[in-house]
Amino acid sequence: MRLNLQTDYALRLLMQLAVNTDQLVTIADVAARYDISRNHLMKVAHILGKEGVIETVRGRSGGLALARRAETINIGDVIRRMEADFSVVECFQGDGGGCLITPACRLKGVLNEAIEAFLSVVDQYTLADLVRRNSKLRALLGADAA
Repeated sequence: MRLNLQTDYALRLLMQLAVNTDQLVTIADVAARYDISRNHLMKVAHILGKEGVIETVRGRSGGLALARRAETINIGDVIRRMEADFSVVECFQGDGGGCLITPACRLKGVLNEAIEAFLSVVDQYTLADLVRRNSKLRALLGADAA
């Protein structure tokens, strides 16, 4: 299984915001720090803003901030919001795909169980769990040592 690029960027952006709670963070700063596409990051920020996970402040002194405390932002929820679907094989598609063995295949059930196990694990963590007492991450993201 592979998470899409938007999910990856969303999790990175959220970690950046979580270690910089005392200031607004700009898209340009995050894109430069991670060396990722500013345009893609803007789309991710838009989605997270619509979902109520982050706040956006427009204007010259604008930027991004968490809309809620990091302890209330569940990693599994973020992944579910960012992923269009979890179709890891053709038969997961809405129309069942065109695989000949779909009616008799048990692989779909096994893979579905694996996806549920993955989501069950990430559901156990919040954004705070990723950044709390992580001085190395704070240093890499240019945050104070708090």
